[in-house]
Amino acid sequence: MLAHGDALVLVVVALLLDALIGDPDWLWRRLPHPVVWIGNGIGWLERRLNRESWSGRQRRLAGVVTVIVLVSCAIFAGGLFADLLNDNWIGFAIEALIASLLIAQRSLYQHVARVHHAFTDGGLAGARQAVAMIVGRDPERLDEAGVARAAIESTAENFSDGIVAPVFWLASLGLPGLIAYKAINTADSMIGHRSARYRDFGWAAARLDDLVNLIPARLSGILVALVAPVAGGSIISSLKIMMRDAGKHRSPNAGWPESAMAGALGIAIAGPRVYAEGAVNDPYLNAEGRTAGPDDISRALRVFIAACVLQAAIYAALALLL
Repeated sequence: MLAHGDALVLVVVALLLDALIGDPDWLWRRLPHPVVWIGNGIGWLERRLNRESWSGRQRRLAGVVTVIVLVSCAIFAGGLFADLLNDNWIGFAIEALIASLLIAQRSLYQHVARVHHAFTDGGLAGARQAVAMIVGRDPERLDEAGVARAAIESTAENFSDGIVAPVFWLASLGLPGLIAYKAINTADSMIGHRSARYRDFGWAAARLDDLVNLIPARLSGILVALVAPVAGGSIISSLKIMMRDAGKHRSPNAGWPESAMAGALGIAIAGPRVYAEGAVNDPYLNAEGRTAGPDDISRALRVFIAACVLQAAIYAALALLL
C-alpha cells in the first residue's frame, strides 16, 4: 500500500491524467469501462437476489448482502491492483491511470458543454436532447430555463460525486477506497431508487451512498463557493446561501454543491421537476435568484473548472507538505 504522502501524489497525477485524457471514446468502444464491469456485477446480483416473491424485509436483507459482496469485491480488486503495481514508477503510473478512469472531470465538462453548444446549434430541441444524456428528468417538459437549471444542477452534483468524492476516498484509502466508492455510487444510481422494485432492495445502497458522500459533498460546496468570483459571484454570498439552503434539498448531500453553485451564479435552481418515476415538488435553492438561462451554463462551467483546479492545487500542496 502507498504511504499517505504517496497517495496524495497519486491523486494529483490521476487528476492531471483525467484532465488531459478523460474517457477516450475510441478506447471504450472496444473495451468495457471499469464502471460497466461494476454495473454488470450489480445487475447480476440484483437479478438473483431481488425476488418479487420475497417480503419487503427479505428484499432489504438481500440488498444489504448485495452491498457487502459488492464492496468486498471492490476493496479486494483495488488492493490487488495496488499491491501488484506498487513496486516501481511504471506501476505507479499504471495505478494513476486506473484511478483517472474513475474520475470524471473532463467527461463531465464535455457533457455539460454540449448542452450549452446545443442551444446555439439546435435551439431548445437540441438542448433538450443534450441534457437528456446527463439528467433523469423528462426533457420534453423542460423550457429553456428548465434545461439550463438541469445542466447546472448536474454540473454541481456530479462535481461532488463524480470528482470530489472519488478523489477524497482515493486520498484517504488509496485505490481500494476509490474503487469501493465507485461501486457504492454506481449501486445507488442503479438500484437506490424509490420505485416499487427497488424501495427495499436498494435501501442499503442508497443509505451507504449518503454516508460516503457526507464529507465530500460539503467539501464540494466549499470549493464551489471559494471560486465564485470567476463567474462574477461572491464567496460570502455563496457560502451563506449554501448554509441556508442546503438542507432544503431532498438529498442530504446534493444540496451542498447545488446551493453553493446557485449562490455563486445568482440564480434559482432545483424546484419542481418531472422524472420518469413522477413529479417532484421541491423548493428552489436561492429562491430569490433570477431565472437561469443558457449563458449561465457557461458560467457554471467556469466555476467548475476553477473548483477542479483549486482541488488539485490543495492536494498538490498537501503532498509537498507530507
